[in-house]
Amino acid sequence: MRPDEILPAPPAHAAQVSRELAARVADAIGQAGGWIGFDRYMDMALYEPRLGYYAAGSRKFGADGDFVTAPELSPLFGQCLAAQCAHWFDSAPASIVEFGAGSGEMAAQLLESLETLGAAPQRYEIVELSAELRGRQRELLARRVPALLGRVSWLDALPLRIEGVVLANEVLDAMPVRLFRFSEDRVFERGVARAPGGGFAFADRPGDDAFAARVRQAVSEAWGAAGAPAGDYVSEIGEQAEGWVATVAARLARGAMLLLDYGFPRAEYYHPDRSGGTLQCHYRHRVHGDPFLWPGLQDVTAHVDFTAVSRAALGAGLAPLGYNSQARFLLDCGLLDRLGALPRDDAREWARQARAAQMLLSEAEMGELFKAIAFGRDVPDDAPGFATRDRRAVLQ
Repeated sequence: MRPDEILPAPPAHAAQVSRELAARVADAIGQAGGWIGFDRYMDMALYEPRLGYYAAGSRKFGADGDFVTAPELSPLFGQCLAAQCAHWFDSAPASIVEFGAGSGEMAAQLLESLETLGAAPQRYEIVELSAELRGRQRELLARRVPALLGRVSWLDALPLRIEGVVLANEVLDAMPVRLFRFSEDRVFERGVARAPGGGFAFADRPGDDAFAARVRQAVSEAWGAAGAPAGDYVSEIGEQAEGWVATVAARLARGAMLLLDYGFPRAEYYHPDRSGGTLQCHYRHRVHGDPFLWPGLQDVTAHVDFTAVSRAALGAGLAPLGYNSQARFLLDCGLLDRLGALPRDDAREWARQARAAQMLLSEAEMGELFKAIAFGRDVPDDAPGFATRDRRAVLQ
């Protein structure tokens, strides 16, 4: 059964926005000679001005949106991150740069928690291109932390120089990826073309030499002496995520970078058994695999190759500070102690927080699939979030 036969149909005004975006994508395909790379399609589907998923005005986060991020689940998440940031403030400026702040919930939690710890940052900068999301973030922060709102500013572009702490929660997975198909020792780039019956479809063409070399290097590290698996092997190369990490790392003059997202080290990412890749779509809290369904109305994501992320950061001169599952990171930052300290006079609220903590920590939910990775420049390698276990060795 096709996704559009089981998913709730969008309202008329949203469907019209999707049709406008689809027409723009079709024009791009026509101007390019009948084919565009999937990264171009994904960029338009997510970020096309006024029409893309993150550029339009639909609600994306929380129970009324398409997915729930960790900060929306519980303030315990932000409290744990605040403890880690406060530690880094001992050796770096008390300043935070957050990328992709979403609803603004994580920023609110961090500011509330850091103020409670007596470590409120002097500056909290949010790099956010969406005017609609900026408005929501400002409204939320004005309501939750009015006394600190004057320290918050919104940036249109990446700062040239950063001192302090860089945070990005579920940002890398939304960066456009290139798709490939490896078949009979040949590398094809999987792009997008017009479908005969309307809409769009995947279309493959031989990858250029540079792209083919990148694909071969990536998969050979995972496949090793066993060689290529039988049949077609489809996956992704996250070039934009790598480039973003390298750029931010180069501009981090002093401080730390903490990235949280779902993904794997390379050996797991390109495991021979993961032959269909990690591309997935989120619509009304349902996950499916059709990126061409209602362009602009659904999130399109791919998992993160944390080996590539690590190499990009280290190549820009940062030092590794830790890599682990989100569960272990949050536990090391005291999540269970914070849960235990919550008042129990409201049994329903305490139970809600306990369920949220389980989702954050459980291997069957977000605990193992999501990872935390950190790098730094001129800060000690003693991050509390990686105190009891550190898996950085698997990224080699």
